[in-house]
Amino acid sequence: MSTEEYAKAINYTPSSSSLSSDTKREGYKVSVRNLNSWFGSKQALKNINFDVKENTVTALIGPSGCGKTTLIRCLNRMNEMTPGATVKGSVYLNGIDMYANSVDPVIIKRRMGMVFQKPNPFPTMSIYDNVAAGLKLNGIKDKAMIREIVEESLKGAALWDEVNDELGKPGLSLSGGQQQRLCIARALAMQPEVLLMDEPTSALDPIASAKIEELMNGLKTELTVIIVTHNMQQAARVSDYTAFMYLGEVVEYGPTQQIFKNPQKELTERYVSGKFG
Repeated sequence: MSTEEYAKAINYTPSSSSLSSDTKREGYKVSVRNLNSWFGSKQALKNINFDVKENTVTALIGPSGCGKTTLIRCLNRMNEMTPGATVKGSVYLNGIDMYANSVDPVIIKRRMGMVFQKPNPFPTMSIYDNVAAGLKLNGIKDKAMIREIVEESLKGAALWDEVNDELGKPGLSLSGGQQQRLCIARALAMQPEVLLMDEPTSALDPIASAKIEELMNGLKTELTVIIVTHNMQQAARVSDYTAFMYLGEVVEYGPTQQIFKNPQKELTERYVSGKFG
């Protein structure tokens, strides 16, 4: 199903009132401008600015507590769900400010899918229903359409061949790596433009992790991927661009090869060479 057909099915029409020619840069999918975040009085993100190119994988790296997960949660306004959390600044998707008053947060979560650190399939649902759940919640009732999207999504997550004859089994019956790919399929079913992944392989064994990494390389032909990872080798393998974060700030951002082989900032060099972190 095309993005246009899906958008029509869920009655999605982007608001043009928040379009900005300054931030709708050719070839860039996401632009972050002057983004700050607090938990109570503690500032977690400090004046974040960067642009993410379309159809690329961008990795966020840095030591624990540097703000990587907070940043990725701010991109689709998920951080607003945390009690005591506040956000100031702008996140643009295709030039549309996701924090504009005219933008529905529900629409944002459709356009920016999220995959979490620990696989979290819906425990009472079958494999099929796990993928179809979001479609049904968004009012899609055409069973043929749902079947088509479920199959497309499972194929997109490289899981279809492993489960196509047991779609009625519980999602929790799958292995850990399969569960994570099921969660990716669930996110893909909403046909997002951006897929956010918060340490998606940290709970998986090396073989399952390799499948997720291979999947990321395939997904970027269809959408834009932003991944949080503690694993610098993984960032070097799968990403086109890397942002190094420290104490709530983006210290350096650029092509992955440059960040790892010729960083411009001393702090970046110390981190990627293992001198701290």
